Amino acid sequence: MTSKPVSSASPSSNQPKAEHIDHFSRLIGAGNCLTAAQDVAPYCEELRDKFHGCTPLVLKPGTSAEVSAVMKYAYDNNLAIVPQGGNTGLVGGQVPDASGDQIILSLERLKTIREIDADSNVAIVEAGVILEVLQQAAEDAGRFFPLSLGAQGSCQIGGNLSTNAGGTGVLAYGNMRDLVLGLEVVLPDGRLWNGLRSLRKDNTGYDLKHLFIGAEGSLGVITAASLKLFPKPLQQEVAFAGVADPHQALKLFNLARNHAGSMLTGFELMPRMGMDFVLAHLPGARDPLADPHPWYCLVEVTATTKALDSRALIEAIFAQSFEEGLVDDAALAESQQQASDFWALRHGMSEVQRAEGGSIKHDISVPVSQVPAFLDRALPACKEALPGCRPVPFGHMGDGNLHFNISQPVGADKDAFLARWEEINEKVHAIVSDMGGSISAEHGIGLLKRDLLPGVKDPIELDLMRAIKRQFDPKGLMNPGKLLPNEQ
Repeated sequence: MTSKPVSSASPSSNQPKAEHIDHFSRLIGAGNCLTAAQDVAPYCEELRDKFHGCTPLVLKPGTSAEVSAVMKYAYDNNLAIVPQGGNTGLVGGQVPDASGDQIILSLERLKTIREIDADSNVAIVEAGVILEVLQQAAEDAGRFFPLSLGAQGSCQIGGNLSTNAGGTGVLAYGNMRDLVLGLEVVLPDGRLWNGLRSLRKDNTGYDLKHLFIGAEGSLGVITAASLKLFPKPLQQEVAFAGVADPHQALKLFNLARNHAGSMLTGFELMPRMGMDFVLAHLPGARDPLADPHPWYCLVEVTATTKALDSRALIEAIFAQSFEEGLVDDAALAESQQQASDFWALRHGMSEVQRAEGGSIKHDISVPVSQVPAFLDRALPACKEALPGCRPVPFGHMGDGNLHFNISQPVGADKDAFLARWEEINEKVHAIVSDMGGSISAEHGIGLLKRDLLPGVKDPIELDLMRAIKRQFDPKGLMNPGKLLPNEQ
């Protein structure tokens, strides 16, 4: 993928000087102020290698109080701050610009799980906690934290909050916004807001936490969160089914939802092209079915009580689906390991595309009922514009979110293919907008989609967003140039 330098800094910011670096060293320790080129370089490049920035300084405070002190000094000295979690973001929101004027504030040392309250089903965790660590801590307490995504072994809770992460559990549990009870946030001027409430009902005015969730670090720095836990699933059944097309997949989804209700916790759609990539490049991957099929559905049913038989439920779903001709073949996982193997095929689908060359990516959503119609329109449009391209649309059919990715033709020049990124985006996003969808379902806006917002947002909505930004960050020092176009 052709890399791009990040746009220039806010005109109100200054370049960090030696005296500033010395002061930060006194605040958080010299060992937590990185200045050597080889030390800061990993923080300036993002996962897809699309955006490259540079910074003279990476700060790694270890407590909320240290974050507060850092932010106050930065504010008083007009120093721009780019908050960063696990650096797994996919839209460039965590990358500094190319000016060398922006300081990266890494939350990686804020990794304490402050409390697991199993009786209240609440976890209070700091922003640098790895998602997988929280999942395990919840399990150890006999509880369940449902956010699940491919990067869960490295992404951090603060980043999940700042991007309003989705993942494979949205169908049953909602996205990150739905899992939050309260936040602790350091504001741009260094004030520390303690909003770590654990109440399920609190009707005392504006719910400020929702301003910071999905704000991509543009309004403040999330340092901790009070999160919802759930009863631990006692039964889990996973099936992998081959279907003729997305229209049949939608019918299968509706059938499964009617049978299982809230027990339907996963419904993913995958094309054969994606399966071919996974089988070729994911170590240990095996096709669950004897013959290839044009499309696949991964279906998960869970129960939190032994009074219900989830195995009988999923068998009933597929018995009816075969009777109605919705499914051509299916395999039910016979063990937890096999269920994990089925999910690995889906989770690996994004990463394996790297081995096939360039990939033009989209993270879109449309109403669930319109997923097949979207594919009927978008797939021919891309194939006409890019003869020989290999579309890999996959994702969360149960909530209408697809990762509509297009891999380059075999043998094509990668740079020439990726040079058409914006052209293809425009075609796909036009279809999405026409169907009442979103150009960003779960990855956020960052730099990648910042300049697309005026075309998809109501002008009044953009004005209100800019007004909120000015109120919280009047100097424009928080993650400048991200999320909002022409924010100053």
